[in-house]
Amino acid sequence: MELLINKLKKYEVMSMGKGEEALSTPLILKKPVIAITGSAGKTTTKEMLAAILMQKWKILKTSGNANAPRHTAMYRGKISPSHKAIVLEYGMSHHGQIKRSCLIIQPNIGIVTNVGTAHVGNFKGDIKGVANTKSDLIRYMKSTGLLLLNADDENSKLLDTKKFKGKIIYVSQKGNADYIAEQIKYTSRGMSFFTKIDNQKYQFTIPIFGAHNVYNALFAIATAYHLGFKPEEIQKGLRLYKRPSRRLTIYRLKNGITLIDDTFSANPNAVKAAIDVMTNISNGQKIAVLGTMLEMGSYTVKGHMEIGRYLADKNIDKLYTYGKLAKYIGQGAIEAGYPKEKVVNYLDQLKLIRALLREVKPNTTVLLKASHGMNLNYSVKALAEYSPKKIENK
Repeated sequence: MELLINKLKKYEVMSMGKGEEALSTPLILKKPVIAITGSAGKTTTKEMLAAILMQKWKILKTSGNANAPRHTAMYRGKISPSHKAIVLEYGMSHHGQIKRSCLIIQPNIGIVTNVGTAHVGNFKGDIKGVANTKSDLIRYMKSTGLLLLNADDENSKLLDTKKFKGKIIYVSQKGNADYIAEQIKYTSRGMSFFTKIDNQKYQFTIPIFGAHNVYNALFAIATAYHLGFKPEEIQKGLRLYKRPSRRLTIYRLKNGITLIDDTFSANPNAVKAAIDVMTNISNGQKIAVLGTMLEMGSYTVKGHMEIGRYLADKNIDKLYTYGKLAKYIGQGAIEAGYPKEKVVNYLDQLKLIRALLREVKPNTTVLLKASHGMNLNYSVKALAEYSPKKIENK
């Protein structure tokens, strides 16, 4: 125990970013060491891949979304010979964090799910800065390893792959890639799609909604097949995947009321994806409750207004925004033609909850989406505790 404590103290210096002199020799393993980064989808991809691999292997994986360099140092101390693979998220809110994680445990398989505007405020609002930092995974992983990228993500084209000497696998929903999802459909419990593996088409299902989650599944499929798992084993593993909490969690209440809890994090791409999910699974009244997206920096106003413009023609019946900066979502929607009388901004969550309790009627779907720091999950809990009859009696 004392030895482990000393190791953690040693690597804590690295997690604080004191400089290159603080970095030790990275742990290099011959077994698969898979590192996943990206602006969205890290945890989902990690859990999908882990669900597949755990059918046959003992693995070590990131706990929840504990993905900072200090967590990587902790996982290094937990690796044992019995682990057949390591599946880790390498998170990033500031420059250098992915590099430090790679210099603690060097990946030989890297996945970049996408490059978006999450944490763009820490890079002066410049997406190129985000891409440059995410490129550290490519620069500091095994140079002859395996890299998986999203062919449909325009910003992923900004990633620095020039010096990478290994194999690159691309996933797509549009074509011209190694793994392509086709015939994507919403089911009663999630998504269904087909993809070819060695020129043979297989159907896959995932118990979570959203076309964006099909990309995450494609990354898991491609990685698992590369590691020797059969398509049938991959199909079963994806069906066993358990969705992390507060990420498109669906609550089916009485009288046809549906809550979509996506309150764990938020960035423009993720909010758009959540709106798409609501429009695809709802047949009744639709209410969007969208809170402030944090760490957007100089992109804050533009990013929030972008969301408003996106939802303006999505047949959403009511838009509630929560937070001082979230008002720009409503402003963007109104400028794009959304009725002004259907937009309300709240700074007090208790007032927001009271308004929702009055508004929600049978056959209503409510999407709640915001950055983690907005604590919008309290509104989810409040709505889940009340039946429609109680709402009407308030």
